[in-house]
Amino acid sequence: MRTAQEVMDAILGFAEENDNIRMVGMEGSRVNRNIPRDSFQDFDVTYFVTDSGQLTGDDGWLSRFGKIVMMQKPEDMELFPPEEPGYSYLMIFEDDIKIDLTILEEAQITGYLEQDKLRTVLLDKTGRGLAGIEPTDEEYWIRKPGARSFDDCCNEFWMLTSYVVKGLCRNEILFAIDHLQLMRDELLRMLSWQVGTDYGFHFSVGKNYKFIAKYLPDTTWKRVLSTYRNDSGEAVWEALLLCQELFRQSASRLADRLGYAYPEYDARMTQYTRRFEAAYRGQ
Repeated sequence: MRTAQEVMDAILGFAEENDNIRMVGMEGSRVNRNIPRDSFQDFDVTYFVTDSGQLTGDDGWLSRFGKIVMMQKPEDMELFPPEEPGYSYLMIFEDDIKIDLTILEEAQITGYLEQDKLRTVLLDKTGRGLAGIEPTDEEYWIRKPGARSFDDCCNEFWMLTSYVVKGLCRNEILFAIDHLQLMRDELLRMLSWQVGTDYGFHFSVGKNYKFIAKYLPDTTWKRVLSTYRNDSGEAVWEALLLCQELFRQSASRLADRLGYAYPEYDARMTQYTRRFEAAYRGQ
């Protein structure tokens, strides 16, 4: 595998030689100093150009970065349309390096920098003096919830319970599993708020809560992982009940610490769940 410096030399070297490329931006985990470095990190790079057609019209220039073994071009896809503007190349190379390269017009520079502060400028030929912007992940820090957000999270969690129960009682396990995942999203949101009250609201637990385990008691984390066992109706019932227990514990604790009211419908929805669980097991 090439070193990170070798990859960056190739990315910047091509940009320096090509008059059409006016600026090079970089985003993602490689510009976040709070993320440990490893070989799986993508190189998320954006070229700002005067004429995007000079690059998007022919893919041959991409060989400058190595031998591609897999490439995806979201803008050319029908089933998975792009979520961001521009034209993108998601590339995996034979040495396992992955580069996600986006082409934007020079006029989009301001919007790019304003949209997300976790970005920096590696090369600036525009004369704007943008190179070296200090990236920050502050936008992704845990946010202390207000009373309304806290109640919304509780409301969504307990309302989703009815969908999981319905799916299980109908033996529609995929429907139940999908809605249990939505419940788990709210559980993780609540747990992240708990982490914030314990450690402060000045850091991020990462995309998809991937670093949250570092801040939870080991017993709690193991129980969270147990909620992912869903290969049978019985397993999904157990996961549902455990999700409810974990949510109740975390949300009740957070409500006490922040002075919020924990909703009474928890007890009613727990009764609802237990009633249908008993009927399901008696089938």
